[in-house]
Amino acid sequence: MAGAVDLSALKNRAEANARAAAQPPAAAGEGGAAPASAAVIDVTEANFQDEVVERSLQVPVVVDLWATWCGPCKQLSPVLERLAQEGGGSWVLAKVDVDANPRIAQLFQVQSVPMVIAIAGGQPVDAFNGALPEPQIRQWITELLNALRDQMPGIRAAEQGGAAEPVEEPEDPRFTAAEDALERGDYAAAEDAYQKILDAEPNNELAKAALAQVRFSARAEQADPTAIERADAAPEDIDAQLAASDAELAIGKVEEAFSRLIQTVKRTSGDERDRVRRHLVESFEVFPEGDERVSAARRALASALF
Repeated sequence: MAGAVDLSALKNRAEANARAAAQPPAAAGEGGAAPASAAVIDVTEANFQDEVVERSLQVPVVVDLWATWCGPCKQLSPVLERLAQEGGGSWVLAKVDVDANPRIAQLFQVQSVPMVIAIAGGQPVDAFNGALPEPQIRQWITELLNALRDQMPGIRAAEQGGAAEPVEEPEDPRFTAAEDALERGDYAAAEDAYQKILDAEPNNELAKAALAQVRFSARAEQADPTAIERADAAPEDIDAQLAASDAELAIGKVEEAFSRLIQTVKRTSGDERDRVRRHLVESFEVFPEGDERVSAARRALASALF
């Protein structure tokens, strides 16, 4: 289905993240020095997750928030780049043009540049503003690495010119059972397996997303393209509207599917309205977090309800 998350990718992504935490961000070159491309990275909104969040699971990522019009930035950035290359992969410099990437600037609540933020384990751990003298920056980097060295084996590995020993993430037999059922096409068994995980761990986001995928996959497999025409001819038929929405999602007409149910919410009340709302909200769960189509539909749903 166009725009939906592949079910198998949900667990694979989590496992890949864990494996990434056991390796430096790039292979070290001869003598243990990391290539410049591994030490200094231009980061955008598109690659922020991979280049900052994922990399910071193994080594610190120092985010340099700058702008082309900023004079102090032109003094600070070359110093940070040189120190990152000297660091041999023990830390990574991620350069972010705040004008070209306003969402990242908003994420860090940037009020002035240059602004430098250290990320480790996916979370900010230290920061400073302004173009500090090089000795102070060196001291800041040294203290950062010293504070994190015991927690992040990638720092030691880079400093020693080697690679961290990969750590195999053990497979969760509960997810394995669910995936096996899905491969057999047994949606009921897969749904039951994911539901049992959620019964034991109500906040397991991976299981929540997988359960939504399974439920939709089961409906989408039975989706009838002619349901759209039937629903258009009978706008008061709730079952027809739900079936048509699933059919539209199955062929990639995401906005149309969401709009159909939002309009149905506006026309209904009581239990019928709640039934349509729940179906729509469950459809949202099929898509990755941050999908703009879902965000727009959530706003439209809120307006329709209140």
